[in-house]
Amino acid sequence: MQQKQTAIVTGAAQGIGFAVVTAFLGRGYNVVANSRSFARSELTPAANLALVEGDVGAAETAHRIVSAAMSQFGSIDHVINNAGTFFSKPFVDYSMEDFHRLVSTNLDGFIFVTQAAVRQMLHQGRGGSVTSISAALADNPISGAPASVPMITKGGLNTITRSLAMEYAKQGIRFNAVAPGVVDTPLHAQRPREFLVARSPMGVISAPQEIADAVVFLAEAPSITGEILHVDGGAHSGKW
Repeated sequence: MQQKQTAIVTGAAQGIGFAVVTAFLGRGYNVVANSRSFARSELTPAANLALVEGDVGAAETAHRIVSAAMSQFGSIDHVINNAGTFFSKPFVDYSMEDFHRLVSTNLDGFIFVTQAAVRQMLHQGRGGSVTSISAALADNPISGAPASVPMITKGGLNTITRSLAMEYAKQGIRFNAVAPGVVDTPLHAQRPREFLVARSPMGVISAPQEIADAVVFLAEAPSITGEILHVDGGAHSGKW
């Protein structure tokens, strides 16, 4: 009997991360969910769900996530780097504190969690996948939506995804990313709906489940690696 596979999901308490955890659980996976706090989350520990609180920008958190996966489920097969932070302002108004905050979560967190998980995947010797949440704005900036400094980090995720896809192709470890446009999450709760709809050529706001479906698709697609899958109503394609 084949062992159940285990997925790690960061930033899992709500929004896209919560939808991703729910999707993997629904497909029979074991899941290790991480968030700074689960106090306001609907997730609770279960036989197939472990919760690990902590900031992914700290290396110690990554070690605890991997330890939980191995002690409770015995393997690491998929990683979903969903934890991220985003805020928009004119370029000249970003402070170095803003920059360091973005880098800590979006890039340090990716490196700490991914390195620890890939070491275990290499030890297991049966491949695996790493899927990260990027952003459509990294490929197609929009006038009126200044996000230059956050997109340094999201563009960096796209680049390292393609680089690692080549580095670990022979070991069967696949690296992909999902690049959402506007998603109906607490991040945008205070923005007018008309403003958000205008950021999509199709005039739509994606549900978190749509992003989760894309993540699961990439995790289960054995021949897809180095792909940046846009779920953005066509925003990455050009001007509208």
